[in-house]
Formats: sequence, structure tokens, C-alpha cells
Amino acid sequence: MIVKILGPGCRNCHALEEHTREALAQLGLDAEIEAVTDYAEIAGYGVMKTPGLVVDEEVVVAGKVPSVKDLTRLLAPR
Repeated sequence: MIVKILGPGCRNCHALEEHTREALAQLGLDAEIEAVTDYAEIAGYGVMKTPGLVVDEEVVVAGKVPSVKDLTRLLAPR
């Protein structure tokens, strides 16, 4: 699983990364986490409000920091 945190490195971006890491740990999932700070690359995902969360090249969150509980639902294997 490849997870990308989209944003300029702001407080919300760091909070999203922290929540995502916690949700992945709770689920027992292994993932590669990347920070994407390039605005052109962020816009390429169609994200206009950061932070954004991309999982395996699919945008799952944009413009907010979901709770760990919400992220565990989003990241759980289907």
C-alpha cells in the first residue's frame, strides 16, 4: 500500500499523517507513506484544498483531517 499525504507541510498535514499512521497501526497494515508538497503534483490529483490523502493513487480525503476512527474505516481492507 502506498499512502501519500498531500500538502505544503502545514500543521493539518502533519496531523493527517499522524492520524493515518495510527490508523494503519491499529489495522496492522504496512504502508509506504510519502509527503507530496509540490503544488503542481497536488493539483494533478484534483485536490484544491489540503491536506489530502491518496491511497494507491486514489484520493480518499481532501481538505480535512479525519479522526483516527474514520481513517480506520477508510483504510480497512475490503
